[in-house]
Amino acid sequence: MQKGAIRVHTENIFPIIKKFLYSDHEIFLRELVSNAVDATRKLKTLSSAGEVKGELGELRIDIILDKENKTLTIADSGIGLTAEEMDKYLNQVAFSSAEEFLEKYKGENEANIIGHFGLGFYSAFMVSDKVEVFSKSYEEDAPAARWECDGSPEYVIEEVEKAERGTSVVLHVNEESQEFLEADRIRHILNRFCRFLPIPIFFEDKQINNTNPAWTKKPSELTTQDYQDFYKELYPFSEAPLFWIHLNVDYPFNLTGILYFPKIKKSFEIQKDKIQLYSNQVFVTDEVKEIVPEFLMLLHGVIDSPDIPLNVSRSYLQGDPNVRKINSHITKKVADKLEEIFKSNRKEFEEKWEDIGLFVKYGMMTDDKFQEKANKFLVMQDAASSTFYTLKEYRTATEALQKNKEGKLVVIYTTQPVEQDSYIKAAQEKGYIVVKMETLVDSAFINNMEMKWEDVTFKRVDSEIAENLIDASESSVSILNKEEEELLKNLFEIKKPALTVKVEVKGLSAGTSPVVATRSEFMRRMKDMASMGGDGMKWYGEMPDEVTLTVNGNHPVYKNILQESTKEKQEKMVNNLADLALLSQGLLKGSDLTNFISRSVELMEGKEEPKIIQS
Repeated sequence: MQKGAIRVHTENIFPIIKKFLYSDHEIFLRELVSNAVDATRKLKTLSSAGEVKGELGELRIDIILDKENKTLTIADSGIGLTAEEMDKYLNQVAFSSAEEFLEKYKGENEANIIGHFGLGFYSAFMVSDKVEVFSKSYEEDAPAARWECDGSPEYVIEEVEKAERGTSVVLHVNEESQEFLEADRIRHILNRFCRFLPIPIFFEDKQINNTNPAWTKKPSELTTQDYQDFYKELYPFSEAPLFWIHLNVDYPFNLTGILYFPKIKKSFEIQKDKIQLYSNQVFVTDEVKEIVPEFLMLLHGVIDSPDIPLNVSRSYLQGDPNVRKINSHITKKVADKLEEIFKSNRKEFEEKWEDIGLFVKYGMMTDDKFQEKANKFLVMQDAASSTFYTLKEYRTATEALQKNKEGKLVVIYTTQPVEQDSYIKAAQEKGYIVVKMETLVDSAFINNMEMKWEDVTFKRVDSEIAENLIDASESSVSILNKEEEELLKNLFEIKKPALTVKVEVKGLSAGTSPVVATRSEFMRRMKDMASMGGDGMKWYGEMPDEVTLTVNGNHPVYKNILQESTKEKQEKMVNNLADLALLSQGLLKGSDLTNFISRSVELMEGKEEPKIIQS
């Protein structure tokens, strides 16, 4: 029997390991299972090199729970350890056998060895009062050995009987960690961290992992059904994805994975942190913001790379040139895929635009390189038809009518085609093409693109009367005389709570509505962005809504109003016209809306004295 002290430089290393090695204690199982995978892969490597005699037999890992004896065992049939190797690897904190093995067998499956830090084994002490290791080496005639440590610097190594090759790590679970003696808890951890490890893992006589997940195969080996089945395996309750991108890079870095475009719709039901990061099929994290561009955080799927640097807990990414290269590569692959679909099957692309558009617009705002490519396949849908335009196509279609005095293209858009229908129709009568901009990112997208597209400006269809959508029109001849215009203007000087109203009388076409309510493009945008929660925009959200009521002096209704015998009747009719205009902008609410309904009924009944609710 050999006895001695574990060689560490810090006397209190084990209390530090127990408390601070990993922020999440359940990680211990991932680390120990990963070590078992390494041991099995090392055996395969040695066998391929002709250094293992005889058959390897069934290579598997078993997780054994003994609630009565309060133990949890991780057993493998891998390379095993001799007593000397136990002393060398288990008694020196942060001495990694994986590192030494890689150096010796450099070039042979080195990317398949998971461990690099030599600390994963000691995570066992976060949940254990005592740890035992029983192991028999693949080396012929090497006796089996047992290693034991109770979390102090003291250890025991002794020769024991063990028939089968491999290693069993037995954790004597401490009182504070009894949760890890529950089968459901262990099953949950294994499903989270070990579901795609490359060696069969068994728990309660059932294999819990898929050893050959789709991303480890070549794209040529997979069918559409294979990709969809794997997506279902990752996200059992999600709708089928729109399409996917298979990543398979071996230079200048190693990267595999599959990224799926999920169905999101304009409801903007965002679910971030759906991309899972793996290292050699070991789950690491679903927080991948350093690796995946921000605008693609809405994607689903898997990324696997042994080249992504991790700290000792493998829980947080560290800054590294490879990470930036991978980020850029993913951006390029997504842009290339979108362009490929757009060119090869534009109809399919347009049918999926409602989902794809969110990614494209978000990407164009946040990534200049992506924006350069996306300029070719960004599309805008005509509000009145199923026609889609690229920016270039829209420019060509509107060249004659939609340029302002500065020579800029004016993109006229609607955020609510149903509510803004009258404005859309008025714009279309002028020959303008109105496109949909309905998602919650569109306010920010429009502002951003006006800075990036120097010769383009955007104007919402209800931000001005149709005559002024391109440039303010000075020629407006009214059939009313100056005195009548002034009288009408005074009648329209109405007071509304939380609303600043400006009135103007213009001679619009007789077919235009009697009153058109419009809102400043700038102020409306600011308020829209304020509603999305930006602290810097908050004060805009607190400002009263501003609206301009443009009274169409050429509409015949005003001759009738001006001929009314009583001012009360004139005010009643004018108020109704103003309220109708405000209603079209969604600005008639509460008691104002109640008054409008009441007044409308009274006008139809021909009553002289309407009962008005005081605001």
